Amino acid sequence: MYILETHTVPEKVARIRLSDYGGVFLKYPSRKGMKKAIKRGEIFVNGEQGQTATWISSGDRLECVDLALPPPEAYQLQLEIVYEDNELALVKKPSGLIVSGNQFRTLENALLHNLSPSTQADALRAFRAAHRLDAPTSGLVLIAKTASTRIHLGKQFEAKTIKKRYQAIVIGQTPETGVIDTPIEGKKSYTHYERVAVVRSLRNEHLSLLNLYPETGRTHQLRIHLSGIGYPIMGDKLYGKKGEMMKHKGLFLAAVALGFQHPKNDKKMCLEIDTPPKFESLLKREARRWETWHNSAIRANS
Repeated sequence: MYILETHTVPEKVARIRLSDYGGVFLKYPSRKGMKKAIKRGEIFVNGEQGQTATWISSGDRLECVDLALPPPEAYQLQLEIVYEDNELALVKKPSGLIVSGNQFRTLENALLHNLSPSTQADALRAFRAAHRLDAPTSGLVLIAKTASTRIHLGKQFEAKTIKKRYQAIVIGQTPETGVIDTPIEGKKSYTHYERVAVVRSLRNEHLSLLNLYPETGRTHQLRIHLSGIGYPIMGDKLYGKKGEMMKHKGLFLAAVALGFQHPKNDKKMCLEIDTPPKFESLLKREARRWETWHNSAIRANS
């Protein structure tokens, strides 16, 4: 157990249930977040694990803790490190790898084999991802090396100040730009997109390479939004068209850019990676196949 933050209930605070006393920790700035943390066992009151029904009053000491323990063994997987310093890192997650969880083969377990430990006083015993990507999605993931960095990045994600750009290959020829605002599970959801390229395809008529800019972070948002307007992402087994999967190629969706404020020096950072090679290979192959067929058809009719 690692203590991330401490808080002493100030004077003149009337007796109140712990679950109703929110907004005191940077990591959990709302009552809703506080309640979830209490249920996970991450809030202690005077050295004892707090419950939602625990009563607190002036002078009580609250502690926000990290209960996660480092994995017993590092997952030996070589990762591409896009950026690294003493506080954080930006790594490239392969498609098919989950970020964290009870499994051994996770991105977080592989980090121990790829990153250097922080020398800061609040260094985490095990590196932690500041956000998530779906297992089939590849691309950039921000990693916290210290407790303060984890909290700072968490606040940025909650405030939606971190800017994300994804790329996807979708089936069909989309408009050049557009906004998708279809609610997801009753919640407002917004995705901006712009078309980068379009090629002819024998199998799908057209394939489009898109830049995607999600303004909200709903589960599977990009996959749901694009499928919903008739342009499913290539390789999407959950929301795509049956029979339109490419064997052993996975999902053609990648997180390619992240803009954020560095928690140590407040410097604005924007880090990017190139369009994944498998995206470019698919577009070139489909364009070449269509061109070959088209030229053959012209010769046959001449």
